Amino acid sequence: MKKLAKKYAAAKEAIGDATYAPIDAFKLVKEVSTANFDETITVDFRLGIDTRQADQQLRGTVSLPNGSGKTVRVAVFAEGEAARAAQEAGADIVGTEELMDQIQRGEFNFDAAVATPDQMGKVGRLGKVLGPRGLMPNPKLGTVTTDVAKAINELKGGRVEYRADRYGIAHVIIGKASFTPEQLAENYGAVYDEILRMKPAAAKGKYVKSITVSGTMTPGITVDSSVTRNYAENAE
Repeated sequence: MKKLAKKYAAAKEAIGDATYAPIDAFKLVKEVSTANFDETITVDFRLGIDTRQADQQLRGTVSLPNGSGKTVRVAVFAEGEAARAAQEAGADIVGTEELMDQIQRGEFNFDAAVATPDQMGKVGRLGKVLGPRGLMPNPKLGTVTTDVAKAINELKGGRVEYRADRYGIAHVIIGKASFTPEQLAENYGAVYDEILRMKPAAAKGKYVKSITVSGTMTPGITVDSSVTRNYAENAE
């Protein structure tokens, strides 16, 4: 624990109180990510929204151009031709009643779930189990669909979900410490563009209050939120 605390303190000192251009922030987060595993890189967007209001909620998905670096296991609720299509697309688990029974027993051998519309009557009964884990298929997120192959390919290819919590903060995974700074910056840009595009019309005042990037074991690094283009370029 002392060794970890010492590393964290050294990283915090290296970061300081400065605000960094995106590309510089990702260079720095790689430098201070010294864990003995490939740390996950996350960006936190603190937004000027009140998610207690129905018209100020923010939730959706975005495809990362360089993937998330995470192996995503996908379960699909489907029958017949849709089930065959899911298997051919590389779904890790495909089923209906048997899959539901497995979930009821507390077995969650997957990271994302997809369902065809005709299965939602059954899947809806699992809402109290899947919902809190963020695993409930949702048409707005593209996970309730007749095109299960497309949904599976997007999930496995690097599509991530963003959702502002009750404090108005959206925590989004954008890659791994093994990514290049340019790859991280490009992924960050895709997410930031989407969050700006999806700004709730009812949001008042300053929308993006602050942006912080961090690794699994690193302190946060403040990113310059005024940079809204050419994310992977060096600051002048």
